[in-house]
Amino acid sequence: MERRVHHVTTVSDSSLAQKTPRILWSKSLVSPLEVTVVFTDMQSSLNALKTAAFLAGGLNARVRLVVPQVVSYELPLNEPPIPTDFIEQQIGHLVSDLNAEIRVDICLCRNRKESLLRTLRPQSLTVVGGRRRWWPTWESRLARDLRRGGHEVIFTETE
Repeated sequence: MERRVHHVTTVSDSSLAQKTPRILWSKSLVSPLEVTVVFTDMQSSLNALKTAAFLAGGLNARVRLVVPQVVSYELPLNEPPIPTDFIEQQIGHLVSDLNAEIRVDICLCRNRKESLLRTLRPQSLTVVGGRRRWWPTWESRLARDLRRGGHEVIFTETE
């Protein structure tokens, strides 16, 4: 797979005055359909990306990975506690072995759920990875909230 880096300016909080360039790994930039994966943790997100790549292959769609980076109110929104360069490097390692078109959007925000509801297209096909427990986890609650927001959500379990 040929990998090209494109800059995407996606910031999910309107209070951020500056938009920070982000990365996109892709073979081509044109696709009418999109399967969105919400980053939760490395292993769960890898499983979700594999599921999304499988779905996207059958639909001739693109895979989009949304990485919400929550920034505390104590910090300016454009100064996250984890440098975005480090996040880009880690995500690059995560997607490097997948043979799929993957767009990566890192969204600096104050609230993960509100940011995702604003960032996702209406009625998005969304994949969320996480551990299924008998009690509600934050990942399962996020999947539920996205469903309530009108999105089609697939929850992938991680062992």
